[in-house]
Formats: sequence, structure tokens, C-alpha cells
Amino acid sequence: MMITAIDDYFAKGCGRCERFATPDCSTRSWIAGLEQLRRICLDCGLTETVKWGHPCYMHAGRNIVIIGAFRNDYRITFFNASLMKDPDGVLERQGPNSRHPDMIRFVKNEDVARMTPVIQAYLREAMNYAESGLKGEKEDVPLDLPEELVTAMDDDPVLAEAFHRLTPGRQKSYVILLNGAKQTDTRRARILKNRDKILAGKGALER
Repeated sequence: MMITAIDDYFAKGCGRCERFATPDCSTRSWIAGLEQLRRICLDCGLTETVKWGHPCYMHAGRNIVIIGAFRNDYRITFFNASLMKDPDGVLERQGPNSRHPDMIRFVKNEDVARMTPVIQAYLREAMNYAESGLKGEKEDVPLDLPEELVTAMDDDPVLAEAFHRLTPGRQKSYVILLNGAKQTDTRRARILKNRDKILAGKGALER
């Protein structure tokens, strides 16, 4: 179960996998850098909360950034990334399905201290957008559903109805999950494995 108390994240992790509250949790490797990111966000006047099991920082009623830890790196990710000017060229795309460069990625705990002025400047920029109510242009791009998913929904009306009730983000999470498999049989197996989650209204990464 994903955590709901902010301090639990820094003490135990996000709660989204079996490594939660163990020495093997990714937050353990990067705790020094994560805590520095937390201090920078708070010092900038952002409001700290928990969303999706991760520390999320808000301003003027808007999500500004979220931080997270992975096996090989940790990150601070900006919402409304299409607005960010990125004068220092530090923003990266999280993956091939990301529309815009939206994260600063760190591979050493000491990287945050070195980049603090840049992080602060980017946070202030994002906060200014929130205060002014400025948002990036919404880009409605229809999902290209994998053939195996289309066939499964044709054969299973209950699955089809549940899938179409999902939020766009949750639908996209399954498209990404299925497209990560090269073999048709693997895609079919993933659909079957995740059917109950789809019926429950959950995304691919939710437990």
C-alpha cells in the first residue's frame, strides 16, 4: 500500500513494491540527496504533501514538482514541463513516451548541493507560472492501442468498459506496459494478469 504520511517516504520508501521498509529500498541509497531536495523545496516556500506515494510540492494550488528514487538514480520532476525554459539544459525526458523534458536526474548524492542554485531558479520559474495561472497547451493525442489489447476488449466487453472508464493517464500506463513486451504472447499474458486491476480502476503501476 502506498504511503500517505510524508515522513514515511524518507524513512521507509513509497510503499509501491516489496522492497518497502527494507534496506534494499531505493530511497536508502539516495537518502542524503532526497533530503537535500526536500529542504530546497521547503526553503522555496512550497507546500509539502504526498501524492502517488511520493513527496509532491505545491504552490498556488498547483503541483510544482515531485521527487522519487530509483535503483540507478533519483529525480525531481516538474509538472507543466512544457512551460519550462531550461536555460541550463539540465532537464531530461523520463522516457520515450514523455512529451517534454521534465526532470533533473541525479546519480550521486552530492549532485544536489552542486546544482542547488539551478534547482532553486527552476522552482521559482515554475512557481511564477502557478501564481499567474499559466498552463502549457493541452495536447490531446489519441492513444495507439496495442492490437492485443483491442482484441482482448473485443472479446471481453466488461474489460472494454472498465478500460474506457480509466483516466487517460491510467490508460496510457497500460499501453506503455504492453508496448514494453516484444512478443504477442507476453502482451496477452500481461493483459490477463492486469485484468482485475483494470476492473478495479487502477493503473498499471498501482498496487
